[in-house]
Formats: sequence, C-alpha cells, structure tokens
Amino acid sequence: MQYRFCSRQYRLRERVDMNSERWERPIGVFDSGIGGISVLRELRALMPNENFIFYGDSRHAPYGTKSLEEVRRLSCADAAYLKALGIKALVVACNTATSAAIRILREKYADMPVIGIEPALKPAVQLSEYPRVLVLATPMTLREEKFQALMQAHHKEADIIPLPCPGLVEYVERGETEGPALERFLVELFAEYMEHPVDCVVLGCTHYPFVRGAIQKVLGAHVKILDGGKGTARETKRQLRERALLNLSQEKGRVVLLNSLESENLRMLGYRLLNAKKEEKI
Repeated sequence: MQYRFCSRQYRLRERVDMNSERWERPIGVFDSGIGGISVLRELRALMPNENFIFYGDSRHAPYGTKSLEEVRRLSCADAAYLKALGIKALVVACNTATSAAIRILREKYADMPVIGIEPALKPAVQLSEYPRVLVLATPMTLREEKFQALMQAHHKEADIIPLPCPGLVEYVERGETEGPALERFLVELFAEYMEHPVDCVVLGCTHYPFVRGAIQKVLGAHVKILDGGKGTARETKRQLRERALLNLSQEKGRVVLLNSLESENLRMLGYRLLNAKKEEKI
C-alpha cells in the first residue's frame, strides 16, 4: 500500500488518469477532520485493492457544533473538491455531515454511489433484551432528523440515552487519543453512567473510535463498544459491486491523505491513525 499526505492544493493531473477505466479510479472519503480515517481503515481492510483519496477538513473542525447551513455548505464543498479529482464513489465519513447533507449530496451526485455513516444503534439494541445503550455523538448529529428517526425506530427495544460530547473531537484532532487529561475529561463526561452503568456505548462520531481504549478504561471492560465503520465499508462494497465499479486489479491500492491544513503534526498523525508503516510512505 502506498501513501501520500498533501495539502488542499493537491492537483488532479498528479494522481488521477481521467482516461482510465472508471473502476480503476479512487474512492473519495471526507470528514470534518481526521476522524474519518477510522472509516478509511475499515474500507482498506475490506477492499485492499481499491485506491482512496481521503480529505480531512481540519481547518473547520469540528462540524458538530456549527449551524446546519454551515455544515451543509462545508460538506458540499468537500464533496465537490473530491468529485473534481475524478473519484468513482463518495464516502461521507462524518456522522454530522451525513445527518446534515447526505440527501443533498445523493441528489447532486446521482451518477455515482454516495455512502454515509450512521450510529450503530441497530446492532447495539440486539445485544441483549432491552439493553441500556449510551449513544455518543456531536450535538448536531443527535438533534438532526436522521438520528431522531433512528432512535424512534428502536426505542421499544432498548433504553437509548443520547449524550452530546462537545470537546471530544478536539482531543483526537490534537492527537490525544490516550492519557490522563483525556481520561479526566471522560470521567467527568460519564460521571452519571459510572454510577448507573450502561450495557453498550455507540460511537456516533468517526473521531471517537480513536479514543475507544480510553472510553473502555473509564467505563469498564463489561461495556460493549460499537461504531458504524464496518457497516459503512460493507455498504460501499455492495454499491460498487452493484454498479460494476469494484477495482479488478490484483495489486494493492494507493491511499492519498489530503487536509485543508498544512501541518507536519497532522501529517504524522494521519499516518499513525491509518496504521501506515514508515517504509510505505511516499
């Protein structure tokens, strides 16, 4: 697998051959920052021969505390940027952007698969009989219609507790995925649920899988933790197969990491979160 980290000034002619077969083109993945790399990891694991372009808008992170109109504007700009690079499919690796803009993006780019992500609430409520499920997400994800409909669909199967987590995304964007400061933040956030334990935690933001270990440590080993990354990867593969867009190459694909901020720290953090080996960087 080859990797490249670039700034927002990435140029189409450098990487994408517009005369190539459509199935050879990359899959575009975007997030409000670097959290969507958690979804990219699942996509790579399921489809290692696919090429990917990941764009993280760290300059404007987090999206979850912005207005609906601002998130829609930013999401449409992110998608348009990736579309111009010649992608064959778009993965919205951001729960907030999915909630705010997925319908708009699917209408605008009806010529290609557009896949979003949602909290893994369905598998969570099936873990046991009427489990107590804590859903962690950004304030916007929790208040938008998409999540409200999802919660309503399962409210008879579990005690579903939405918990907005302003501030948690910023820890991941800084690369603080473990340590005393993060644990103190989580202890304060989860104080009520440490006294009255939950059975399961649903990670409703793509940044949160990177702090899964810290969440597990604070809440205890008995708590099951789920996220929607694997489901999004499976749905992406299904839609590509349905449209005859799966990459037929037997070689491992390339990954290009793009970001709206030029930062050496972000570059190194991107590689670390993607689990890229040093010798594989380009």
